[in-house]
Amino acid sequence: MKLCQLACICNALFFALLPMTPVIPAANAAESPLAPRNAAGQMLISNAPGQPTGLWVTDYSTRMPMFTIKDIAFKPWAKRLYENRLPNNLEPHTRCKPSGAIRQFLTPYGVEILDLPELQQVFIFDLGGPHSWRTIYMDGRPHPDDLEPTYYGHSIGKWDGDTLVVDSVGYNTGFWFERAGLPHTESVHVTEYFSRRDKNTMDYRFVMVDPLTYDSPVEGKLRMKWTEGEELFEYVCQQSNFAPELMVKKDDLHSVGFSNFIIP
Repeated sequence: MKLCQLACICNALFFALLPMTPVIPAANAAESPLAPRNAAGQMLISNAPGQPTGLWVTDYSTRMPMFTIKDIAFKPWAKRLYENRLPNNLEPHTRCKPSGAIRQFLTPYGVEILDLPELQQVFIFDLGGPHSWRTIYMDGRPHPDDLEPTYYGHSIGKWDGDTLVVDSVGYNTGFWFERAGLPHTESVHVTEYFSRRDKNTMDYRFVMVDPLTYDSPVEGKLRMKWTEGEELFEYVCQQSNFAPELMVKKDDLHSVGFSNFIIP
């Protein structure tokens, strides 16, 4: 069996086994130290300078991401596209394409979140898949009026108490926001909430608004755990790729990134 077919079957089984009404288990504060803060008392998204680095890894024991398909108010065209993607299940991320917002966190490898106050920027580094990064601007700038749509969009952030709130627009349609294949258009607007409960636990919530695709916002959440001492390692997405026909046209090997309407 080809590797790409096996991946598709595993992916389908993962979602088939998700409970319809999952429950996030309560974090036990007694088992984890308090989240670190800077001298001004502001919550830190990772460890303080001089402390060991680490990665944030999605805790799949909580059966995330947490949303119920039957509750999503699809537009008719979007529902048909979603249903057409289900049996194909060849999402762009598995073919090395960057994937914005929540999809960054849906890998077994984790991400490194680096806050650089001197630059007023936060960086989220992917490990698996495309192995790229996303920039969140923290300097109070607005979104540009003339954005060129991209995989990661344009993200601006601010702290609301102990929660990092990230507002993003300017996405292209060459990726899926999560594994199930929910569609979106370039009008999509995503808001993310990163709330560090303690040193080892962070809750993540997203709200996706796309009036051309859904009649109401799509919301979901997951939980990440801190793995101190872990570091990013070399990952070449193209290495041993057994599905080159999904990335290039057979009659034109220069057409890298070949896509179609159903599967970007």
